[in-house]
Amino acid sequence: MKFLLDTHALVWWLEDAERLSAKATQIIGNPEHTILISAVVGWELAIKVKTGKMKPRSILDGLNRILERESFSELPITLDTAVRAGSLPLHHRDPFDRLLAAQAQSLNVPVLSADAILDRYDIRRLW
Repeated sequence: MKFLLDTHALVWWLEDAERLSAKATQIIGNPEHTILISAVVGWELAIKVKTGKMKPRSILDGLNRILERESFSELPITLDTAVRAGSLPLHHRDPFDRLLAAQAQSLNVPVLSADAILDRYDIRRLW
């Protein structure tokens, strides 16, 4: 089964695993699952590091190596998904999360996220 990780879920998996739910830990750690990391995660990490909101510089600098090491799959942003994200209701003011919701809708995959606002979109959120 495929799962899309929210940015905080990736950061917690790598640096603060006790913040993950038991369910999220089991899903991410199961080698039978395909864990998707959206290109929007890299964009969000870069902005948060640059603005001083996050300090995971090591994650940002080594993101491609981390994805390979963890056997996670990169998910590009398509034009169709970008348009879908821009058309979603503004339940969530965070454009990164709206893009994740649009990708989850397009692929019909659940999102692993602690962010309950995502429940307002037509997606399946697990935590």
